[in-house]
Amino acid sequence: MSGVIAFYSRAGENYVNGELKTLTVGNTEAAANALQRMINADLFKIEPYIPYSQDYSECLNQTKTDQLRKARPELVCCPQNIERYDILYLGFPNYWGTMPMPVFSFLEQCHFFGKVIRVFCTHEGDGFGHSMEDIKRIYPDAAIEAGPAIRGASISQAQAEMKNWIQNIGLSENEKFERKW
Repeated sequence: MSGVIAFYSRAGENYVNGELKTLTVGNTEAAANALQRMINADLFKIEPYIPYSQDYSECLNQTKTDQLRKARPELVCCPQNIERYDILYLGFPNYWGTMPMPVFSFLEQCHFFGKVIRVFCTHEGDGFGHSMEDIKRIYPDAAIEAGPAIRGASISQAQAEMKNWIQNIGLSENEKFERKW
């Protein structure tokens, strides 16, 4: 069995505990890294060709505009031979009640039909929003499972939440995936 952790994350100015903080590593990337250390799956960062602004207010405007026009931003790349993976662990921050538009691009360009998709997100109060429904619309035949929705303000607890999650789905830290890259 093989798995890949694909995630979208944004460093720079972020809203944390009611104030703006500059992060060198985005919250979702921190959660993805914690998960990767536990299960040894391949790690893939979803990156738009034109990144959103590091300025929080400008990023909000850009992401809202993209969502309203249902944009599908061009990505830097997609993993090659994605069909070799049985399980996709998909992580993203909640933007405007769903996934960031680059995650939509990723899901529509890479084919996970009939696969297991295990989802985790970071947020500041809205959890998954309607992202799970959006993923199910893209992949109606995939087994889609909700994992932790981690508050960005408590990202330091991501390792504990990820550990609890993998134990709940029956994967122990000793059952690490075979790396494909």
